[in-house]
Amino acid sequence: MQRRSSGSSEDSVDTPVKTSRPYGQTRLNDAKASLRHSHDLRRPTPRTSDTRSSSARSRRPSSNINWRPSHSRDGSTEKAAAASHLAPVTLSPDYPSIDGGKMASPRRKIRSPRSWSPWTISFLAIFTSTLGISLLLGVIYSAATLHCDPKGCRMSWMSPAYHKFDDFDTEHTRFATKYSLYLYREQGFDSKYKIKGIPVLFIPGNAGSYKQVRSIASESARYFHDTLQHDATALGAGARNLDFFTVDFNEDFTAFHGQTMLDQAEYINEAIRYILSLYLDPNIAQRDPDLPDPSSVIILGHSMGGIVARTMFIMPNYQQDSVNTIVTMSAPHARAPVTFDPQIVSIYNDINSYWRRAYSKKLSAENALSQVTLVSIAGGGLDTVVPSDYAGLESIVPETHGFTVFTSTIPTVWTSMDHQAITWCDQFRKVMVRALYDIVDNRGRSQTKSRVDRMSAFRKRFLTGLESFAEKSLPRTAPSTLLTLEDHSTMTIPADERLVLRSLGSDRKPKAYLVTIPSGRSAEEQKLTLLSDSKQDRPGEDEKLEVLFCNFYPPQAGQASQPFSMNIDLSSGDADSSKFACKNAAPDVVSLPASSRFTKNPFSKEGDWPTLPFSYLEYDVEDISDYGYLAVIDKTGTPTPGWLIAEFSDKKNTQYSHDISPQRLLSSGLSFHLPANRPMVTEVKLPSVQSSLLAYNLELEGRACNERESIFTPLVRQYISEPYESKYFVNAHELEISLHGVSPYVPPPLKSRQFDDGLSLQFWTDPTCDSPVTVHIKIDSMGSLGKLYMRYRTIFAAFPLLVVTLVLRKQFQVYDKTGVFIPFSESLDFCLRRSFPVLLLSMTLLSLSMGQSSSTGSKSLWPWQNSTAAINFAQNDLLVGTSDPFFWFLIPMIGVISVGVCISLHYVALLLTWMLSTVYGLLFSRPVSQQHEKKRGVPPTFAPSSPRRRLITAGVLLFLVSTFTPYQFAYVVVCLVQLSTAVRAHRFARDAPSPASANFNNYVHSLFQLMLWVLPLNLPTLVVWVRNLTVHWFTPFSSHHNVLSVLPFILLVETLTAGKMVPPVTSRLRHFTNVMLCSIAIYAAVYGVSHAYMLHYLVNLVAAWLVAIHMTSDSWSFAGLSSMLDTDPTDDHKQVKNP
Repeated sequence: MQRRSSGSSEDSVDTPVKTSRPYGQTRLNDAKASLRHSHDLRRPTPRTSDTRSSSARSRRPSSNINWRPSHSRDGSTEKAAAASHLAPVTLSPDYPSIDGGKMASPRRKIRSPRSWSPWTISFLAIFTSTLGISLLLGVIYSAATLHCDPKGCRMSWMSPAYHKFDDFDTEHTRFATKYSLYLYREQGFDSKYKIKGIPVLFIPGNAGSYKQVRSIASESARYFHDTLQHDATALGAGARNLDFFTVDFNEDFTAFHGQTMLDQAEYINEAIRYILSLYLDPNIAQRDPDLPDPSSVIILGHSMGGIVARTMFIMPNYQQDSVNTIVTMSAPHARAPVTFDPQIVSIYNDINSYWRRAYSKKLSAENALSQVTLVSIAGGGLDTVVPSDYAGLESIVPETHGFTVFTSTIPTVWTSMDHQAITWCDQFRKVMVRALYDIVDNRGRSQTKSRVDRMSAFRKRFLTGLESFAEKSLPRTAPSTLLTLEDHSTMTIPADERLVLRSLGSDRKPKAYLVTIPSGRSAEEQKLTLLSDSKQDRPGEDEKLEVLFCNFYPPQAGQASQPFSMNIDLSSGDADSSKFACKNAAPDVVSLPASSRFTKNPFSKEGDWPTLPFSYLEYDVEDISDYGYLAVIDKTGTPTPGWLIAEFSDKKNTQYSHDISPQRLLSSGLSFHLPANRPMVTEVKLPSVQSSLLAYNLELEGRACNERESIFTPLVRQYISEPYESKYFVNAHELEISLHGVSPYVPPPLKSRQFDDGLSLQFWTDPTCDSPVTVHIKIDSMGSLGKLYMRYRTIFAAFPLLVVTLVLRKQFQVYDKTGVFIPFSESLDFCLRRSFPVLLLSMTLLSLSMGQSSSTGSKSLWPWQNSTAAINFAQNDLLVGTSDPFFWFLIPMIGVISVGVCISLHYVALLLTWMLSTVYGLLFSRPVSQQHEKKRGVPPTFAPSSPRRRLITAGVLLFLVSTFTPYQFAYVVVCLVQLSTAVRAHRFARDAPSPASANFNNYVHSLFQLMLWVLPLNLPTLVVWVRNLTVHWFTPFSSHHNVLSVLPFILLVETLTAGKMVPPVTSRLRHFTNVMLCSIAIYAAVYGVSHAYMLHYLVNLVAAWLVAIHMTSDSWSFAGLSSMLDTDPTDDHKQVKNP
């Protein structure tokens, strides 16, 4: 009967532990042979078979490690040690069992152990890595080619000039030598250095330039000069030119370093105080003395600049009420884009908690942000720098104080934008500037309108106007137009008929069409829709078309008459005429992209012939029930291209809902029909379609209209309401649909989602075609792969560590039982057979259980989520960031991709060490002396480094970390030293094959793999530090100087440079290694994305534990340290004597 070791927590009683000897190991014929492994590659090889000098150290199978060290002066020569037998283990058929030198099963035929080279890979590993790399390539291909939004930004032009404020020096801020403040001036439009308008401050983002303000600032100066300064109404309402200030952060990497973000926020507060003081200086400011001095600044932030703007409010130097309006572009408000720095995560938690607490106050006096409005504008699918899902404010700001909108939603823009284009896109900057002028009012100290008016202006400019809460101006205005019509020549259309004008001016004179507005109880369930390709005139304009809502005039008896600003008389002086008091509907017109046989995109590209948008009106009949007629005035006197369609329709015939599961959408899709007698506008809701991880294909089928009879081609709008994202498809037939709805790792909204908050589709189809339309929609599996790229890029900083730690755990398990440190690829093969699938299955079940508990409202698996009084904003921080059971496959899929990436990096590292070791051998090989050294027992290519050098190197690194450099710099140095050790170990294993050299080579290589996957967590901070040096900012970081964060790595790597192999642990403490590495693997899977910085500290603990194990093989004393400092580098060679 076979016995099993108690050191393995995953091996069953009847399942043997398969191991194989390392590359170059000799045949193991007995138990003693398997124990003769040297743990110090510097030990001389004796020519005699003396057991006392050649037997290796072993451990007692007791509850404690045998802490008695072997005595050595400098660690280069071991003396006799007390030996004990390893616990009996059951090996694979390739190995004989070890039990006091006897076989565990005499009937088993013993075969010589097979050779497993570090380059060898099993079929299972090949299959898994091939599958993983294929999936990764599929994700990249899909992200780059499928479901990509078209680019529609037009280039902008400007004549920039910048004035630097040299007076803003160290007397005002301690960052004056690092950062700078500028004033933008548009040449030919702005006075050179004078300020006389309303202050606006632009904050650039991560690695952004202060010159990015030029596009918006230029448009602002030109728009005021050409339009607003001639508009008496706007000037009377407080409109003045905008003075754009901008900050030069020397292109700091704000997203990577929390302290840099705090420094910038502190500087911005000081800059705002200085800007406001400029308006008090008569030498600089040219303002009306009757107007109040500004007390606040409008903030315009790009990318991380928007987060810096919100961080200002929690800084000690923040001046109360100095900011009340913030507009951000592509700013990741919801969560940090990377979590490699602990301070970044802490700052995000602090600012989001502060803003949530402030807005949760019921009394305005208790809310420090009661007058602050925040609008977040996201670029959409073209932004490949920051996921646009992170721009959402739904979890931070209530609807009364802010909202999130996508550029594809904004009228006349209608296109997605990449991360940089949002600062210069011509269509967008025009809307942005007009929105800013809508909210300013220089008659108050804040220089802006009230919060309610600001929010109304932002919604009017940035939203479509089709939202359910969209404000209509018609009820709030008084009749302004007197309409006079001939009774016999005016066409009156009943409410149940459709008004269709295929051309304008067909009667060669102006003409009016009256459509009766329905009344009665049945009319409450109807709505009016009107669509035209012509611009609708406002009062006083005389173009093609005007739409009015009218009642008979004069008013009823006893009611006073009122003056009219406009008079439209189409009666030709005929006595048989009627008069109507009318209101103009143009302020409520919604712009829609033009859709015809010639249009391909909702926007006009550079060089395209400009196309006027459609004009669309929509009213519920109950909102216009006070009027008797809808009047359409065709003002053209000659035949003119243009059309108009108006109709009343029942709401029940225009709105449909299909509650279909994602599983069914994936398998069979959804099909529905729009009948031939359908209304012009139809809306279909899909409540279950909410995830941003899925892409869909939509197809419209139907008999095409005759080109002469067709008025317009199908126009489709997809939209969601949280956040406000709309996309338009013109000339629609085959559509690619993707959305930014429920996204991984994004906190839940302040307001719970409603059942119908999913995807909605609006169809504008030509009702005169008299042909049915069939709509098919289905999930695009290949297109959905690309949606994983932006949402799970940072997961490769965590999940590969799961793989590497499991591999290292298996290596130590086998090593502690057999003394054989198996290669990385062989250990990976073991993990792929059991521990890796078990861990992925456990994580998948955990994710499903969390999703079920949240959907049923039961108590969560996690104690801190069992709160019903407040929203748990961290509920999406775990695992893959979503608890939707539909995405159960994400954890196994990401795990398989991580295996493929780890295997690829493993062979890249092997190839690199092989190439470098070859060069090393060519440069340092000495054929004659090599033989001499071999006789003396010193390895030819692994001569130990001097203890003095190791101590000096470690001391210098620790001194630099504690004073000037961040510990990330020391970690990079440690990785380079580890690479050097791996190269030397690889060369030594090739020149002098032996069990000890193979063990050491595998051990060093696996640790190098582990350190490589931690390296990306440290590089961003190092980049920030190097960037500071390039701008001559030598002030050390206030953080990242903890020597304990890198000391274990330094000690471990310096120990390995001496060629010392870690001794096996055969006592119960070996379980600590097992548990530690397994815990890191679990943490990497559960919290690796949301708290990636912790992985460095956890691996640092592993290094500390390995250092402790290494120390058990040496004695440490003050005399020993003194001898190390006094030893000559060549003493190691001199102390070795030939036996």
